[in-house]
Amino acid sequence: MSPLDITPIAVVEEVSLSAIIGALSYALDLTEGLPAGHSLRCCWVGMHVGQQLGMDSAALSHLYYTLLLKDAGCSSNAARLFELYGTDDRQVKRDFKQVDTDSLMRLGRFVLSHVGVGKSLHERISRILKLAQNGEEFATELITTRCERGAHISLQLGFDAEVADGIRCLDEHWNGRGKPARLDGTAIPLASRIALLSQVVEVFHSAAGKAHVVEEVRKRSGSWFDPAVVGAFLEAQRKPGFWGGLSDDKLQQRIGEIEPASKVIRIDEQRLDTIAEAFAQVVDAKSHYTYGHSARVATYTEAVATKLGLPHERVRWLRRGALLHDIGKLGVSNAVLDKPGKLEADEWEQVKAHAAYSEQILSRLNIFSELAFVAAAHHERLDGKGYPRGIAADRIPLETRIITVADIFDAITAERPYRGPIPVVDAIAMMEKECDAAIDGACLDALKQALPELGF
Repeated sequence: MSPLDITPIAVVEEVSLSAIIGALSYALDLTEGLPAGHSLRCCWVGMHVGQQLGMDSAALSHLYYTLLLKDAGCSSNAARLFELYGTDDRQVKRDFKQVDTDSLMRLGRFVLSHVGVGKSLHERISRILKLAQNGEEFATELITTRCERGAHISLQLGFDAEVADGIRCLDEHWNGRGKPARLDGTAIPLASRIALLSQVVEVFHSAAGKAHVVEEVRKRSGSWFDPAVVGAFLEAQRKPGFWGGLSDDKLQQRIGEIEPASKVIRIDEQRLDTIAEAFAQVVDAKSHYTYGHSARVATYTEAVATKLGLPHERVRWLRRGALLHDIGKLGVSNAVLDKPGKLEADEWEQVKAHAAYSEQILSRLNIFSELAFVAAAHHERLDGKGYPRGIAADRIPLETRIITVADIFDAITAERPYRGPIPVVDAIAMMEKECDAAIDGACLDALKQALPELGF
């Protein structure tokens, strides 16, 4: 059966919005350098705390999505973080979550151990001095970027202002020494206070176990954390099943089950488009050089698929795949993505891993099950020399070939760390040399036909 004979997918199954956001939250965990399921585990902790505090159904609903989307803006400061530290942004993000920033000694140790790792002594000292002189300004900038971007994405996804505010104030501390606005006490939304504690609980639990978590939370009560939230956590964590839930292999399902006033809704085509567009923006914010990449690939994919005569429903479905094809790049360090020179062998392996990450993330939902393979296989080649599987033409569907042509065209014509953009005429000539090896000739012909409509 040829790919064109596949029946277009219609969204007929009932699926909750929480299931989709929960599945895609794994991509946010990758960006933060944290173990898969971090956002879900934070949601588990935070919802128990909220229930212990007696929050009503509406407040719990806002808390629920604040917890799942707290890292929605995390990719937006990755490039800047790499620029400042000169090392793996994911490792910096992960380790920084264990630092009590109220302690100048701990903060200093962190900077000394993470700045310019592997660089010359001169470069390390230069970066350390720059951070020492401007550290407060840089920290505020990074957190503002992250929190404002996350709040914007939550609004784009259709959530209430309460969810956006919960995300925006995630890094505010009870004592007023947090960021970006230095709010204190009850001026900080309750959802933010719970989300911050839940994040610290999850990070320390994953790194050091239950006993260390309780010690760390008590230590920060009254400084980072609202004492009432700490008290609720200490009560909630004593209940049967609390700690076991954090290691439950069905946690994603359980998180779906505890959504307050849970209403299984029929996700329509428009809502799926919006979700795909929002997460594509998260992906593209990871690097200056990929900004807009997913949106452009989606546009080119739609044009090529239309020229090839795919049904409208299938084109729309494929456009979502193009928007999300690089979601696995959230798991690649900016030290690799933004490197101006040739990649080392291990760095190239990190880049190649993004395709497998994309498939793993998208396949967590039945609604994206077919799309997961189609989108993630965009680096496969007709001659079998691609990745991640090294499959050949007979196993590469037409839809994947379309995304591949769109992806390659944008990669060549866009600016990259190691070169400027290549003119369209030269790009097409380069692609023609790869016909029947990496690129499907019919897809390339369709792209060439669509160029005037695309503004080239």
